[in-house]
Amino acid sequence: MNKESSVINKIFHKNGRAFGSMGYFIILMLIFLIGAPEAWLRPNLHQSVFVMMPTLIFLVIPLVFLVASGEIDLSFASTYALAAYIFAILVKSGIDPALAILAGVISGAVVGALVGALIVYGRLSSLVASLGVLFLLRGLILVLTQSRSITMMDELENHWVYHLLVGNFYGFPMQMLWALAFVIFSYYLFNKHVFGIHIHHVGDNYVSAEQMGINVKAVKIKTFMFVGLGAGIAGIFTTLITYSFFPTQGFGYLLLALAAVFVGGTPYWGGLGTIAGAVFGVGVIAYMEVGVIAVGMSGVWRQFFNGLIILLALLGHRLHGDRVR
Repeated sequence: MNKESSVINKIFHKNGRAFGSMGYFIILMLIFLIGAPEAWLRPNLHQSVFVMMPTLIFLVIPLVFLVASGEIDLSFASTYALAAYIFAILVKSGIDPALAILAGVISGAVVGALVGALIVYGRLSSLVASLGVLFLLRGLILVLTQSRSITMMDELENHWVYHLLVGNFYGFPMQMLWALAFVIFSYYLFNKHVFGIHIHHVGDNYVSAEQMGINVKAVKIKTFMFVGLGAGIAGIFTTLITYSFFPTQGFGYLLLALAAVFVGGTPYWGGLGTIAGAVFGVGVIAYMEVGVIAVGMSGVWRQFFNGLIILLALLGHRLHGDRVR
């Protein structure tokens, strides 16, 4: 009996932040279920959330890597739009959508690597530098598009790529399956692969990591690159779903994605992170967006409750354990 309790305690101690995020998600679902049982039991409501969730997952999971390494990136919201723009103009010029997707994703990774190099080798604050890149890229997109959208329904509607990536599998959005595969891959990379181990060491103490022989600069650039990759995937999936590119797309996800990271149990000081918790964090933010309206409240309350849940989650995670270095 003692061994069993010891094993359970170890599991909870090791995964406390993930369990905490799961608890917030369950509490939120119960509140909305009690507040609007008829709306909450409709499959259409959850299906609409499943359409939105993969985009947040592609953005949030790589940010866990980056925050755990001790850095932050705000430019991903514009990288998201840039990758989608490259995809859209290639498709409109007659390039096969599959090749256009590859080009868009690569462009996101390249931008992420450049942002990382700028911060690492320029010795700039990641918060301030990425904020500058955020506005720089967004301004470039607005200039190139003259603030006009690009529609691709004729080019995408009957293409196999559309059905494979964002079609329906017995009524279930395909993008959820791709998001699940991305989460599984990221979980292995973060917790089992040497890259994830290096991220933990770098975020915990980069001086000690350097003394251990870890190439801290390379690790951080690769992490920024992964954020750009995820942003590129998210932007292209959104463009596929709507058949359209909008110059302003992605901007609305900036604060939501960051909120999901911290609600998901990844602390801001680095060295720690949880992929499973981030998924529940995404669930909290995604359902908050529709839950407030479902219970009959005005949409203007969404930001208030988003802020409230973020503060409560941060306090809960902070009380879970002492700051780790």
